[in-house]
Amino acid sequence: MAQEPEKKPPVRKPLDRDPAPPRPASIATVEGRVLDPATAISVKGVTPRPTVYVGPRLVISKSVDFEGALAVLRAVAEPLGWDVVPEREDPHTANLRFGVRPVRIEIGSNTATIAPDGWTLLQQTRAQFGVDAVRGVGLDHVVYTSPFDVSHPFDVSHPFDVSHPFDVSHPFDVSHPFDVSHPFDVSHPAGGASGPVATYAVPGSGGRQPVAYVGPAPRRAPDAELAGRRVVVAILDTGCGAHEWLDPVVRKGLTIDGMPIGHTDPADDPELHGDLTGQLDGMIDPLSGHGTFIAGLVHQACPDADILSWRVVPSYGPLVESDWIAALAQVAELARRFRAGEDGGVPIDVLSLSMGYYHETPEDELFDPTLYAILEDLARNGTVVVCSAGNDATSRPSFPAAFAPWADGSGPIPTSPDCLPIVSVGALNPNGLTDALFSNAGPWVRAFAPGAAVMSTFPAFEGGLQPVARTVAFGRRRESIDPDDFRGGFGVWSGTSFAAPLLAGCVAVALAPAIADGDDVLTAVERGWRVVESLTGMAP
Repeated sequence: MAQEPEKKPPVRKPLDRDPAPPRPASIATVEGRVLDPATAISVKGVTPRPTVYVGPRLVISKSVDFEGALAVLRAVAEPLGWDVVPEREDPHTANLRFGVRPVRIEIGSNTATIAPDGWTLLQQTRAQFGVDAVRGVGLDHVVYTSPFDVSHPFDVSHPFDVSHPFDVSHPFDVSHPFDVSHPFDVSHPAGGASGPVATYAVPGSGGRQPVAYVGPAPRRAPDAELAGRRVVVAILDTGCGAHEWLDPVVRKGLTIDGMPIGHTDPADDPELHGDLTGQLDGMIDPLSGHGTFIAGLVHQACPDADILSWRVVPSYGPLVESDWIAALAQVAELARRFRAGEDGGVPIDVLSLSMGYYHETPEDELFDPTLYAILEDLARNGTVVVCSAGNDATSRPSFPAAFAPWADGSGPIPTSPDCLPIVSVGALNPNGLTDALFSNAGPWVRAFAPGAAVMSTFPAFEGGLQPVARTVAFGRRRESIDPDDFRGGFGVWSGTSFAAPLLAGCVAVALAPAIADGDDVLTAVERGWRVVESLTGMAP
């Protein structure tokens, strides 16, 4: 008698769950608030999801009538006891096509009232005047980068059991080596972590730690060996510190029309100073070294690339969307001028972004167009934009990565042959075969690259932690490994933050043979599509 075929269990589709909210300390510096749909003011037809935003502020896109939007907001704010005060447009974007104009919400009367809040004002205006009245008006989101931080993640006073130090078969208990309830800074964009995900923050399992690299530096071909110009990869992050690998290839501080891009004050540079914020304990800040690490990954993947680095992210994170947009608008203008053959242009073949946020209304027409408009302009001028997917182990779309063409065709942006796609990148484990447990996933994540326990360059920081033991023997100093002594110049770290630049470097390698001075836009876009399709399978 024939046996019935074994029934396979149904495939379980991951739920589009919202990540846990960030800890207050990570958003206090930017007046951040968490939008909780359970308590947030609601309007028919507008169903919000959790996000983090600058509380008493809204931003108005340069693509809409500023005075008209301001008048409507003020009319709604007055009965609430508030006033809407225009702030000066960021001078970095005053003469550019893209940007936003912030408005601050303040107490406008002598009567007691609730605290001014951007979401409340936006929803009240939609309710009274309709959705169309505030198109192009949105929250000023809080944007997060995406590494796993080990600077304040657990109790490091006794990181493992030293009561039986000579038993090397099981030198310490790794099932629960320390408190992993809050194992890393909730960096990209607003997440917490389960115990299994938290293991990536443990030193020895992918958490930030020094490592000794003994191989040669990546070989960079001399200019004379290249048929055309060098491929150029741009990075917006925490900047780039001094390193013998990077000093000859990374260009920092590039301006546009004499105006700086991002932050330039050396006093608060996370790549020069490891400990800028928090307690006076000498601990390296969560994002210090992040940009140097990313630049090193690009250099390893494509040694022949020139790298442009700008600093927009502070050492503790996060950054404010309006500041981020200003820098992106400047970078887009540099790329446009180059393709148009105008003075002041700079070639940017690939842009690597390791940050993102969860939008509160991504599925409907309320989605603010400013961010994508800038990225689209870059893409139409032949720049391949590569974005990290995020580290919250969720399928909820994180932007800008979710601007990528979705595999199931349901995404917000259709593909077009005359516009390069956003390339969204998740992280692989060191085996190169399995996805890292922390990596976001879903139809909007279109590529994967190594992002767990990867090695790269690091500034020569020496943090406040000390070796467990130190002594002197035969005239030489002996000590155990100092867990935050990066004077060797290299480290190990985990996060989709690092998968994105590795893929950006791969894109640069594939683009390099066909790069030539004077390429027109059509040639650059066609070349970019060929490379993206070969690496990700996405097609126009």
